[in-house]
Amino acid sequence: MADYHFVYKDVEGTSTQWDDIQRKLGNLPEKAPAFKPPAYTPAQDEASAPKDKAWFDGKTEEELEDLEDDKDLDDDRFLEDYRKKRLTELREAAKVRRYGSVTPISSSDFVREVTQASAEVWVVVCLYKDGIAECGLLLGCLEELASRYPGTKFVKIISTDCIPNYPDCNLPTLLVYHHGAVKGTHVGLKSVGRRCTPESVALVLCQSEPVLNDGKSGDDDSSREAVMAGVRRQFIERVVKDHEDKDNDDDGYNSD
Repeated sequence: MADYHFVYKDVEGTSTQWDDIQRKLGNLPEKAPAFKPPAYTPAQDEASAPKDKAWFDGKTEEELEDLEDDKDLDDDRFLEDYRKKRLTELREAAKVRRYGSVTPISSSDFVREVTQASAEVWVVVCLYKDGIAECGLLLGCLEELASRYPGTKFVKIISTDCIPNYPDCNLPTLLVYHHGAVKGTHVGLKSVGRRCTPESVALVLCQSEPVLNDGKSGDDDSSREAVMAGVRRQFIERVVKDHEDKDNDDDGYNSD
């Protein structure tokens, strides 16, 4: 005859009085906590999400245009005005041209890339020749400035391609264009200061005009002030660092 064994299990998490006594005496391990499923949080429906500033800030230009006929916004003048304001901000940001590097051009490109382009942005032209150390030094500074201020267009052209028979003794030369005209000319490396650094070049370019544009500042005056303040700070930091490096080198030499 078959031998049947029955195992009775109580509700999970329950314990007998005897087991509790044994646990207090250390004869049984601590009771495992009862399983509790995580609380259910339904996913928020896009249609039911509150339409506040944060909701509008997460929308693209196309999505904001699609909301123009949203009936819910018609009943809330504040939200409709904020939608229009946010849409305007996105459109203005899209207008900002971004360059970010020094672009080589030829004589046939000059009118399009410089004269015509300067109708909307400031254009800095570097006349140079390969093999001249001063030109390489200035171009290195311009590359750094181009990455810092992508709202300003930087181009370079071989001097004699731009101006026939232009003397090498004047190289490098910077020409600054705006609204189709030359607004500034800086001849030779000495024109950007005793030490050619990105900061010294930036100070010369922005001395009287808001040439450098980071693509974030508003009007020209505030852009120039922001750039000049940043350049002065970077210039001081570079001088301090160079001074500290020189002191460290002197200490190392004296210790030897």
